[in-house]
Amino acid sequence: MPFVHELLNYRSVAVVGMEKNCGKTECLNYIIRRLPLHERKVCVTSIGLDGERTDQVTRTPKPEIVLREGMFFSTSETHYRARRMVSEIVDISDETTALGRLITAKVVLEGKVILSGPSSTASLRRWMSGIAGFGIDLTIIDGALSRKSSASPAVSDAMVLATGAALSSSLSTMVDLTAFCVGMIRLPLAETHPDTARSVTVSSMAPDVEICEDTDRVDVTGALTDRLLARLTQDGGLDRYEVVVEDFTRIFVTPGQYRSFVRAGGRLRVRRRTVLLAVCVNPLAPNGYRLDSELLCARLSDKLQIPVYDIKRHEA
Repeated sequence: MPFVHELLNYRSVAVVGMEKNCGKTECLNYIIRRLPLHERKVCVTSIGLDGERTDQVTRTPKPEIVLREGMFFSTSETHYRARRMVSEIVDISDETTALGRLITAKVVLEGKVILSGPSSTASLRRWMSGIAGFGIDLTIIDGALSRKSSASPAVSDAMVLATGAALSSSLSTMVDLTAFCVGMIRLPLAETHPDTARSVTVSSMAPDVEICEDTDRVDVTGALTDRLLARLTQDGGLDRYEVVVEDFTRIFVTPGQYRSFVRAGGRLRVRRRTVLLAVCVNPLAPNGYRLDSELLCARLSDKLQIPVYDIKRHEA
């Protein structure tokens, strides 16, 4: 698939799942199998926990993460000891997590590992800065929309989104939910703010703010929530100014509330954007229900205007 080679144009890429069992790990393994390791030094980590054999919530089997010879990876001491591969430690971080210090190692013989890496945006940035000394060309971050920080432009340059029937057994609903998420990822950048412009700052913790008639921008600090967006919508005058958030990972609004905001003339912008390289789908839900893969990919691709792939169907 062409998007795998597109990863090589970036220093860091997040593979992000919209929901559990959306095929994120399958997508990650697909990428790992096809990266040209003779051209690039690649390091993989997770901002959560991935690679366990059984889902801790649904108790269903999960695909394990297989790393190839020559790759680098970072995981906690606990899961490094449990690895099923031959590897060489290249760094032990001073930072500790609930599962011990972070171990960065190089794979000597291909095998399986559970990834449990940095647990916050700040620690992820520090870790990425630290491994730069090993000549890493591409860092792949395993993430999830429940932990959006891995996909933030402050951390990763680009992302691959995994979605699927785990979101909804209704094809149209699943397509709509995915399209809304992609719409947030693709929000336009805020206009350059001249010194003569008038802006106000508001947060979800204190949504009450006075917006004057000459206000042309509302800067949101922290998260943009339904409550804050509803307040701005109810106050009216949205056609006079734009609402600006740091990036799409700070947006926690429902499609319905966002539509009300847009109908009232609202314009939402971001200070930093993430490059979305591709969308991968898993048509099989945890309860065994399966959506039509070909139809799902076609509907999503048509609506998103971006390549959509069913990894398993492609490999079959």
